[in-house]
Amino acid sequence: MKHVSLLLLSGLISLAGWAQNTINGSFVHNGITRSYSFYVPAIYNPENPVPLVLNLHGYTSFGWQQSLYGDFKAIADTANFIVVHPEGTVQPGTANTQFWNVGFFPSSVDDVAFLEALIDTIAQSYNINQGRLYSTGMSNGGFMSYELACQSNRFAAVASVTGSMTTLNAASCSPSKPTPIMQIHGTNDATVPYAGNAGFLGIEDVVSYWVTFNNCPTTPTMTAVPDINTTDGATAEHYVYAAGNGGATVEFFKVINGAHTWPGAPLAIDVTCMDFSASKEIWRFFNQFQHPNASISQQEIGANNIQLWPNPANEVLHFSSDQEITHFRIVDMQGRIISHGNTTANQTIPVGHLTQGLYILELSNTLGKAAKRFVKN
Repeated sequence: MKHVSLLLLSGLISLAGWAQNTINGSFVHNGITRSYSFYVPAIYNPENPVPLVLNLHGYTSFGWQQSLYGDFKAIADTANFIVVHPEGTVQPGTANTQFWNVGFFPSSVDDVAFLEALIDTIAQSYNINQGRLYSTGMSNGGFMSYELACQSNRFAAVASVTGSMTTLNAASCSPSKPTPIMQIHGTNDATVPYAGNAGFLGIEDVVSYWVTFNNCPTTPTMTAVPDINTTDGATAEHYVYAAGNGGATVEFFKVINGAHTWPGAPLAIDVTCMDFSASKEIWRFFNQFQHPNASISQQEIGANNIQLWPNPANEVLHFSSDQEITHFRIVDMQGRIISHGNTTANQTIPVGHLTQGLYILELSNTLGKAAKRFVKN
């Protein structure tokens, strides 16, 4: 689960564009300061809930490296989702070797709880569609994505590139629902061998595990990925297992002769398949699925039945609704929460403390939420 060369990446890609829409943060979780960054596309509108994708780095790597090597930012710019690059913790006994705790090393770090808390932290300031949470990652980040599929009920789908499932993970895996899965792996991966070993499953066994759990038909449809780059040393086959329970499918890209690499990466390290983009295929896959409870969690209250006055407002903003309202948030146009509180169906909200400008009033109850714009004079 080796990392991508810092020098090669920094020499190839400028960080300037990455930094323009990237937010860095940290918080203490279970006594450990955890750091992260996330990318917000320019088309993000806080009135509309957007998907969130965790993009997890590999063993010994860092979030910023994964953001460049397994890049989703250009895709997020057009598809309108937030992509998050968390940092693992330092492996005990090392100076700065980061990892995700999936059972390789003795550790009490609860990365499942941290990543769930991270999503909740971002959702305090950005309008996240809780029915469209996804996780992917490289190597150890792929292992961690499977850990999330096994131990968390939050994710609509997961994908792994050059990762697998540990034998411990597979033995203790207890998914709460059918989960769409995508696996991308090279047959000549020397770091996470295709055939597996005593510590983790072979890749075809991982695919079989999820085909069985999701109750997909066991005979896939296979198509050869067009060999558009004949000099990369690799070809690929695409296997699709049709939908099983809950519409959950399994897809597998078998990269013939591929090494421990991210297909379509901006930097070819070892044998990197350039016939397809792993990032594009992962988003295509994710974009098909939402959490089975999404129809409830994302139900709209009905913005047309909410009235605001006066608008523009000076000191107070009144609203009325034909449904029960339990909570309000005032959000600025950068997605930052300015104020919030409990409320009822008809309420007066103080806005005198706001600076002049355009804001969004979010009103919610147990079934969903609605948003209306207003102007503060």
